[in-house]
Amino acid sequence: MMKYLAILGSTGSIGTQALEVVQAHQDKFRVIGLSAGSNLTVLKKQIATFSPKIVSVRSKDLAEKLRTEVRSDVKIVYGEEGLIEVATQDDVDFVITALVGSIGLKPTIKAIEANKQIGLANKETLVSGGHLVMELAKQYDVPIIPIDSEHSAIYQSLNGEKNTQVNRIILTASGGPFRNKSREDLKNVTIADALKHPNWTMGAKITIDSATMMNKGLEVIEAHWLFQMPYEKIDVMIHPESIIHSMVEYIDRAIIAQLGTPDMKVPIQYAISYPDRLNLNIDALDLTQIGALHFFKPDLERFPSLKMAYQTGKEGGTMPTVLNAANEVVVGAFLQGKVPFMEIESIIDAILGQHQKVKHPSIEEIMEADRWARVATSTLIKSKGW
Repeated sequence: MMKYLAILGSTGSIGTQALEVVQAHQDKFRVIGLSAGSNLTVLKKQIATFSPKIVSVRSKDLAEKLRTEVRSDVKIVYGEEGLIEVATQDDVDFVITALVGSIGLKPTIKAIEANKQIGLANKETLVSGGHLVMELAKQYDVPIIPIDSEHSAIYQSLNGEKNTQVNRIILTASGGPFRNKSREDLKNVTIADALKHPNWTMGAKITIDSATMMNKGLEVIEAHWLFQMPYEKIDVMIHPESIIHSMVEYIDRAIIAQLGTPDMKVPIQYAISYPDRLNLNIDALDLTQIGALHFFKPDLERFPSLKMAYQTGKEGGTMPTVLNAANEVVVGAFLQGKVPFMEIESIIDAILGQHQKVKHPSIEEIMEADRWARVATSTLIKSKGW
């Protein structure tokens, strides 16, 4: 049976790989809608190849420009309303949310309310509004299938098992490019250094988050909501080879893990094709060639972002929203050369310290906390004058 897709964030790393999966299985999947930010060059090629009915871009100006350069039968929309329109198209079955940042929250909520299945690659959606999203998913009986490799591994390891019999979830982490460096070594880190991930090819923002281990911290919060698991039952383990993507330990001490080469097409295709599995033309895992796998406990003093994520997750309310928003702004500033690498964590910590938490926030209160955190972070960065 054909599955009809909308891909939010189609020109990013996850979006482009998702479209490669679609192209390899044209008898299974059809693209109805795409959304992108401002990369019209890539987007126009995607429109020509996949013939979507509707496309959304970041702004009105970009929409007007795109209208003059693509077929007239493609509906062009823009902004947040455009994202929502793509995500809620009547003939869409499955929405891949591969946007970067909390901008993915509202379109995901609207897609759930429109009874669309969700392939979640936007962890910030659950970090900022996990209580709302999971409540709605339960209310509308909408499955949320994770696309992050770690959460996909947990999802697969839980398949057919009972959540009540889980002892703990173990999220694996590569440790990023600086796993063997001391805090002293990190003082002179450059943007280029931080973007050299040892195992994965990802977008710039998530690669920097991997270098600080904030990415793993956000994944802890995401796992809490996705699998309804208390933070005390979510552990992180450094696994430099990135072969075991995550594990679930049960109360009888049996551990079920998902292994594979570090290739995002595996979890992307699994989410789109679920409950079926399809052929995937990538390198097979050969453990005899790898020879050995290694595991270490993360040092929370060396990786304070991971510690902050656990703390804010347990505090709940709007604290994770502020953590995420402050991180987005400061990572953006680092990538522009405006903030030293070692100051990323201290700025986020300072903003968390200023925030007055709302315990049970509505969507409006979440968006207000997000807005406040962005303004406060930008103001603090400007005041430092690095």
